[in-house]
Amino acid sequence: MAEKAPYTFSKIAEELVCDLRGVSFDEPKRSKKRPTQPLADLLEKILQENRIGRESPEQFIRDHWREIVGPANASYSHPARLERNMLTVLAAHAVVRNELFHHRAEIVERIRKLPGCENVKALSLRSG
Repeated sequence: MAEKAPYTFSKIAEELVCDLRGVSFDEPKRSKKRPTQPLADLLEKILQENRIGRESPEQFIRDHWREIVGPANASYSHPARLERNMLTVLAAHAVVRNELFHHRAEIVERIRKLPGCENVKALSLRSG
């Protein structure tokens, strides 16, 4: 047989019961009670959103950065983060940043060929 969900009382009814018992009602007035969710489902959702224990496109780009931009440029730059469709790259030297700026279309095409990185559309070059 299917189990029925327990009956929930309104806030006014809960306040009246607390007054009758002489216990303070500490629940905020504007809060909403939501149904309890299984912990395993919530944990799996958080792990997927934050890519914990999973291969992320950012890490894949970092692993292949030397092949993408070349060893000389890779020693003075590194990919920092991928937000939406833009990859932020930190360059430690102005000459390297300028070099990456001139070849950014070619770099984006190389990145898009990597698995899981098909949605990268632009580079944001920063000093750092």
